Amino acid sequence: MKDDPKPGRSTTHHPRPTPLQPRKKAKGSIHNPRSTIHAAPAKKKRAPRYHHSVYVILLSRDVLYERKFVKCNPNYDPDQPCVYVGMTGQSPDVRFDKHKAGLKSNQYARLYGQRLMPELYECYNPMPYEAALDMEIELAIHLREKGFGVWQG
Repeated sequence: MKDDPKPGRSTTHHPRPTPLQPRKKAKGSIHNPRSTIHAAPAKKKRAPRYHHSVYVILLSRDVLYERKFVKCNPNYDPDQPCVYVGMTGQSPDVRFDKHKAGLKSNQYARLYGQRLMPELYECYNPMPYEAALDMEIELAIHLREKGFGVWQG
């Protein structure tokens, strides 16, 4: 019964193309010799969006009652402020609010933090992650050399 055609079908047999026989192209289509499946166009690479920042929080002088803070700042100049230096992928304002709320906060920033000091860090932001890691350390060292009491985290 293989030879009996089904109703509505033609009796002519069209063999499938073998790998050696190219497929017939539809009018207006572009033939890709590597595959018969049309691939999505390649996406353009965007320029990297830098969104990491360093920030400096002014700490209350009450932090000087913390033995550990004083021990880490032997060259502290009493005429200079005490600060916390950090790095974030968020905006410094949001990160400061999270410190004060106790979310992933540093003890000194939460207990003694008063305000951000953008005059000390705005010129560096934004930057890539690796640069922010390095800049946090460099900024802390620079401020310590100027006599600031610095806690870095």
